[in-house]
Amino acid sequence: MATPHHPTGHGPVTGNQYDAPGSQVHPPAWGSSAPVTGGHGHPYPVVCRACGGRSAVDFKVRAHTGILVMMRFEHLDGPFCRDCGLAVVRQMTYRTLIIGWWGPLSLVILNPLTLVWNLVAHLKYRALAPSAPAPGRTHLDTGPPVLRRPLAYVTLIPLAWAVWVVTQIVSHST
Repeated sequence: MATPHHPTGHGPVTGNQYDAPGSQVHPPAWGSSAPVTGGHGHPYPVVCRACGGRSAVDFKVRAHTGILVMMRFEHLDGPFCRDCGLAVVRQMTYRTLIIGWWGPLSLVILNPLTLVWNLVAHLKYRALAPSAPAPGRTHLDTGPPVLRRPLAYVTLIPLAWAVWVVTQIVSHST
């Protein structure tokens, strides 16, 4: 019989994490949207996939790359605790600010939407209470805030170009 794995994907289940003595509770099938519950119907706490911290939220963080006519979308699913979630949001937002603007659809639609999505993720993770990582694990490095990273201002180049194009269109259409 195969050993069930913890819902976060961090190794095999040990102890009574799924089955309380005398109960018939089992983990949901892979891909199921059913909540994972322990004995007596109590849900297990969501733990951070990076550090194992107990206070975590399951939210997707996104990055976007625009390259002329090609685009690439990335995402990283949670759950993450406060510190690990902020670290992932900062890294993926930083990458999006640097290389996300270099295509027409990316400049106008997709990159701004990705940045708004990551702002929502930032607010969700920032609202969490700090949690200690599991024994033997550490939080992801949050690094400096995005706007304190010099290359984040590369985004001003395509934005200045877009403003110039719009002003040219408006001034020549009158």
